[in-house]
Amino acid sequence: MDIVDGILKKDKRSIAKAITLIESEPEKAFDILKEIYRFTGKALVLGVTGPPGAGKSTLICQLAKRLREKNKTVGILAVDPTSPFTGGAILGDRIRMQELTKDEGVYIRSMGTRGRLGGLAQACFDAVKILDAAGMDYIIVETVGVGQSEVDIISLADIVVLVLVPGMGDEVQVIKAGIMEIGDIFVVNKADLDGADRLVSQIKMNLELSHAKNSFVPPILKTIAHTAFGIEELELAINQVYNILMGTNMLYGRRKDHLKQELQELVYEIYIDKIKNRFSAELEVFAEKILKRETDPYSAAHIILSRMEGEYSNDRKN
Repeated sequence: MDIVDGILKKDKRSIAKAITLIESEPEKAFDILKEIYRFTGKALVLGVTGPPGAGKSTLICQLAKRLREKNKTVGILAVDPTSPFTGGAILGDRIRMQELTKDEGVYIRSMGTRGRLGGLAQACFDAVKILDAAGMDYIIVETVGVGQSEVDIISLADIVVLVLVPGMGDEVQVIKAGIMEIGDIFVVNKADLDGADRLVSQIKMNLELSHAKNSFVPPILKTIAHTAFGIEELELAINQVYNILMGTNMLYGRRKDHLKQELQELVYEIYIDKIKNRFSAELEVFAEKILKRETDPYSAAHIILSRMEGEYSNDRKN
């Protein structure tokens, strides 16, 4: 079966092959991504982020089960910290979700960050497109809410769910710069622990301070993921936020911003690859000269860029 046809027919093997290709040999995956792109744009992409130990995987598992009860298909991408030894993802999230793996309406994949300080690799953005083209109603991307991933997730998800837990210093974390702008829905998980109500109050107070009057104020929910307490309310909140974003045209604006950001990143990655491939020898020469203080990095960089621009001009003439 052709990989593209397989993706469109929801064949899990074809989906797996395509995602493996975008992780290992992205240049070979471009043709696949080009062919499937016109079939994308229908899935609702949820970003679920929060500190390690917040119970995100269990929460996602329960939410996926809830969505499956309503006959919705679900794709899950668990983005784990990259192993510096193998460059691959830790499979802890996938192990926790084993009960869902046999469900034909659920696709689960662990992915690495590929060394970007907890950020999301381009492969993750492309994997979302593959699951979207495969007809998934919901695509859930789980990231560890540390480092760059907190920023990156808002460049990918339609709706961001920020998961916090009492007793882990989240009362302080929640007020750090930028964190309040990330979440569209705030979830205090493990709400049976001491301090849950205090954390809810802290989040509420900071939301009141950080959001302008008449603007969309994110809902705050309490859950106990391992018992499924609050999961129904979470699903309702997701639908309510989606309706608000659609009704105010904010979702269109977000998706447009996502595409602009992704296009910029894609151009950057192609540009960097071109420098590495075409100018590797010159990089070596300039490194030697810089080391000997015969030139400086800034001048060398501009020389390389000028030569690249010259090649681009010649290519256009030809």
